[in-house]
Amino acid sequence: MRLEVTRKAGLAVRALAALAPPGNRVKAGELALALDTTPGFVPQVVGPLVKAGWVRSIPGPTGGYALTEEAVGRSVLDVVEAIDGPTDTGRCVLEGHPCGAAGTPCALHAAWADARAALTTMLAATCAVPPSAGTHAGRPGAATPAHQSA
Repeated sequence: MRLEVTRKAGLAVRALAALAPPGNRVKAGELALALDTTPGFVPQVVGPLVKAGWVRSIPGPTGGYALTEEAVGRSVLDVVEAIDGPTDTGRCVLEGHPCGAAGTPCALHAAWADARAALTTMLAATCAVPPSAGTHAGRPGAATPAHQSA
């Protein structure tokens, strides 16, 4: 049994931290070094973050990637799901199809559902980009959410 975040999702969480604070531009090569990955893999990691509106891609020789204010307060769960898709697909961990499709849930169903709920709750409560990374952080009345919706 393996409960782990994919390499790509882990790199995406680290990329958001490496790009902080919002507006700070980082070239793809520099980001690859910070993430200890290849420059060719950076667009695959950052692409879904750009699509989500959390990172801006700046083309050209002076370009790079920049974190947006939308990324501030996003949870690790948000990032994992942006990269890998939904964490709860309804598939049985033993059978590979929807659990209980034959009428009775598998022997691990209740325990796995409880473990998944605990893990996703913790990941949802963990900020990938803490509010202190935002340009408005520390200002009286500034929001400090653990999670912001899109």
